[in-house]
Amino acid sequence: MEYNTTRGPLILPEYGRNVQNMIAHAMELSSRTERNLAAKAIIEVMGQLNPHLRDVEDYRHKLWTHLFVMSNFEFDVDSPYEKPKPEVLNEKPQRMVYPSSKIRYGHYGKYTQAILEASREVSIPEEKEFLKTTMANFMKKQFLAYNNDTVENNVIAQQLKELSKGDLILENPDDLVHTNTLLKTMGIGQNQQKNQRFNKQKSNNNNNKNKKKKFIKK
Repeated sequence: MEYNTTRGPLILPEYGRNVQNMIAHAMELSSRTERNLAAKAIIEVMGQLNPHLRDVEDYRHKLWTHLFVMSNFEFDVDSPYEKPKPEVLNEKPQRMVYPSSKIRYGHYGKYTQAILEASREVSIPEEKEFLKTTMANFMKKQFLAYNNDTVENNVIAQQLKELSKGDLILENPDDLVHTNTLLKTMGIGQNQQKNQRFNKQKSNNNNNKNKKKKFIKK
């Protein structure tokens, strides 16, 4: 009886040992024609894992790459694609460059901050007024998406002024769209608000109880 512990490792376990054994057997065929036929047959078997993709060009390319990987790049057959090189596949991916710009308020995002910082470039009074009102209401909506409990219009006006570096000032913050109206456009009703407040309060109460228990134990 043969056990898995006595067998060689599976290079790509998703294809199973039978496919790997088929490749090993095909590599021993002396005729190149027979090896080519065997390789195509194995590709069809491998494609059964995702039958809806096996005729897609990119997926077939991937199957041929996996075929060579499971043969340790030693399978001498004619491939319809360029034979992959081990050093290329084993190459470490390039390090991703993360943005270095700081976002003052994460719930508004970097694009909102960039638009407000560029508000000084708007010279036409009507356009600046439209930009001020539109961005203030948008910021209020974003704030409610972050915390749909409540938001003060004065807070939005203050942060609008801050992010625009004093260029956009709301004279009448109370003229912003009403909170309930914005919540409705976001699909959040009063009942949902009450439930969220209740759950938040319940969570806070539980945290306070746990703290008291720890204090008593000590």
